[in-house]
Amino acid sequence: MALIHAQPLDVIDIKPLAHQLGDVKTHSLLKTEKLQLMRVVLAAGQTMPEHHVSGDITVQCLEGEVFVTTPGRRVCLGGGEVVVVPANAPHGLEAKTATSLLVTVLLHQ
Repeated sequence: MALIHAQPLDVIDIKPLAHQLGDVKTHSLLKTEKLQLMRVVLAAGQTMPEHHVSGDITVQCLEGEVFVTTPGRRVCLGGGEVVVVPANAPHGLEAKTATSLLVTVLLHQ
């Protein structure tokens, strides 16, 4: 089945998931030629291995706490906080608690 994405000007609900946090999987919300939005959901202790993306990204913590790691730095984000990761920078994630993130990717042209 094809993934259904929101379209420009569609309202996308990114409110914290609260008690539903354990029931929702990571999924793409919107994808255009230049931009992708994803809700990343991690259980406490779950990691996303180091990787890189060809465009700049933002990682916004909607709820919970997550470590964003790069080879030279490790920052902890809590609900309502955001960090920018430059294009091609190796980075990974480690959930300190159950976490929901909004990840925005500027797609390479």
